[in-house]
Amino acid sequence: MLDLIARDGVAGATYRAVAAAADVPLGSMTYHFPTRDDMLYAAFSHLADTQHARFDQIMAASPDGEDPRERVVDLIVTHGGGYGRDMVLSAELYALAVRDERYRALIQDWMGRSRVSLERHFAPELTPMIDALAEGLVLHSHISTEPFDVDRVRAAVYRLIGPSGDATTP
Repeated sequence: MLDLIARDGVAGATYRAVAAAADVPLGSMTYHFPTRDDMLYAAFSHLADTQHARFDQIMAASPDGEDPRERVVDLIVTHGGGYGRDMVLSAELYALAVRDERYRALIQDWMGRSRVSLERHFAPELTPMIDALAEGLVLHSHISTEPFDVDRVRAAVYRLIGPSGDATTP
């Protein structure tokens, strides 16, 4: 279903289209998902879980002695250099969340889990800023016409998160 949403948008994710893509009877769709919104919510919940698992794995993979800011750089580079499908899906989810509290709560939960992953290395009061920086740089990497610049990403991360892991002032 997520592939269908990535290709055709939320508007294209009808019961009939999803059933055809999954090669299941239409009645199965309506049995398992009483409303189209239930179907969409299940798909986007899966997306949030999958993306968070990748995020958490990157943040957990810190070699001994590595500056933890490099985990954030790696996170941005990994998601910025690939995963275009997931960026399209995230944009679809964000659009739903602007209009619907249920999807906004899903994103808030996802952000909360991301911030817990960041707290392995950084102070809790800094994690919302790091999360926003990472999200913004990943988004920009997918919509920019300029080449992805890892050095610029590293400079932004290192400037935001000072050498001690505390927020710095410019």
